Amino acid sequence: MACRICHSVLVTGSNRGIGLEFVRQLVDSPLGPDKIFAGCRDPNGPRAKELQELAQKHPDVITIVQLDIGIPASITEASKLVEAKVQDKGLNLIINNVGVNIPGSLADTGKSTMVDVYTTNVVGPMIVAKDFRPLLCKATAQFPHQTSMSCKKSAIINVSTLLSSITMCPENFSRAPMYPYRVSKAALNMLTRCLAEDLKNDGILVMALHPGWVQTEMGGSEAPLTAADSVRGMLGVMKNLTEKDTGTLLDWEGISIPW
Repeated sequence: MACRICHSVLVTGSNRGIGLEFVRQLVDSPLGPDKIFAGCRDPNGPRAKELQELAQKHPDVITIVQLDIGIPASITEASKLVEAKVQDKGLNLIINNVGVNIPGSLADTGKSTMVDVYTTNVVGPMIVAKDFRPLLCKATAQFPHQTSMSCKKSAIINVSTLLSSITMCPENFSRAPMYPYRVSKAALNMLTRCLAEDLKNDGILVMALHPGWVQTEMGGSEAPLTAADSVRGMLGVMKNLTEKDTGTLLDWEGISIPW
């Protein structure tokens, strides 16, 4: 029997690519969330046109939230807006999708690039988890007799990558020698593990998902996987997550990736 993935969700980086596809598939699902908060840096800008049009079609479900992952004050303001909408019911699910990839070999990469990518890919998701934690706890409180973990109850999903795997680096480094991206996403994995331990007593599931190599602005046209197929797979994985999956890294088909 089909089941609702959650009642409320925040998707960061939702104005394009995978993030926009998450919003599209969630709102189109007959058992989609009641409330979808679509976070993006410039809601009124031209790069958010498709998201704006989607929100206009589903005004009772989609709320576009100004959220600049690189500015802590923006994240705090976003959490206040979401809190005003969900109130005591809290927020069930956060999909930390926002990320940046600045390709760089060792010779081409300097301090500023490393710091900028780390700020977006690691510090941003950490602040999101910190500021939205009270809302996740409120969501957990709606299930007083349920000890198991799930996205329907309360969860943080960090979008990571196969390229973050330290174990698999020798297999794929030559094809993608991306120092800033690889290192920051490996750090995101550690953040995921830390949050999984820190929030388990709150009943909040935390894990990381690799979306595959996807045909997006970041992934490029040569990628073998469409955003629609990737997101469809990831949502399928999310619906079946339990406490055994907290602190893990899986791909869009649910296959485990070594750290």
